[in-house]
Amino acid sequence: MKTKYFLVSVILITVLTFSGLPAQDIPDRPVPPRLVNDFANLISAQESSVLEQKLVAFNDSTSTQIAIVTVPSLGGYDIMDYAQRLGEKWGIGQKKLNNGILLLVKPKTGDSDGEITIVQGYGLEGAIPDITCGQIIDYEILPAFREGNYFGGLDAATSTLMSLARGEFSADQYGKKAMKVSGGKFPSGIVIFIIIIIVLSIFGKNKGSNNRHIGSGNLPIWLLLSMLNSGGSHKGSWGGFSGGSGSGGGFGGFGGGSFGGGGASGSW
Repeated sequence: MKTKYFLVSVILITVLTFSGLPAQDIPDRPVPPRLVNDFANLISAQESSVLEQKLVAFNDSTSTQIAIVTVPSLGGYDIMDYAQRLGEKWGIGQKKLNNGILLLVKPKTGDSDGEITIVQGYGLEGAIPDITCGQIIDYEILPAFREGNYFGGLDAATSTLMSLARGEFSADQYGKKAMKVSGGKFPSGIVIFIIIIIVLSIFGKNKGSNNRHIGSGNLPIWLLLSMLNSGGSHKGSWGGFSGGSGSGGGFGGFGGGSFGGGGASGSW
């Protein structure tokens, strides 16, 4: 009997050990600490330095930490799951404020699409809700990424995130500006499809879903916006919707912030 229990214990330990192996795909916190970590080599060293100085200065003046991470592979993870795990492992944001933001990019390869996600800590979900993360991806990042301008997309997105976090304009104001720039037009034949999606979302609300591309609580709205934004490219600058880059010293390190499962993702 003791041998039986021993064998069962060994099997359980083995299963738990191997089931945890994928976590090794999440990179360790950088030493020395940096807010821009381009593991996929998407941008030049100079561009990385410009973004680093911009984000360090923002961290120094507000305590809000915006991190950019690019990885060559997601190791089988859904990109939002990967981002949540990385954000928690690194502790992006301040522990008591949970004011961290992570932009995670997996580049396009010969056999897979490029993917981008923005996830935010608990403390920023009011100023930067999930729907706004999706709008920033659609209007700031993806148009630039489709043209191979990774620095431009990341620079524009971080400027908007900085302005939202500072309260220079609200998420609602940004959304209206985004719709105005896009022309506010529905793609052909999309109205009926939107109605069907909303109805299905309402009836299936309590059944759960494994195919989610936005944080909790905003699925029907996100699907609506995805349909609105899928009809063409969105070009143009955001005028006053930009934050200054500034300059600052070296990054002192992450503060132990947590993430609540929110955010949005997109692909190109």
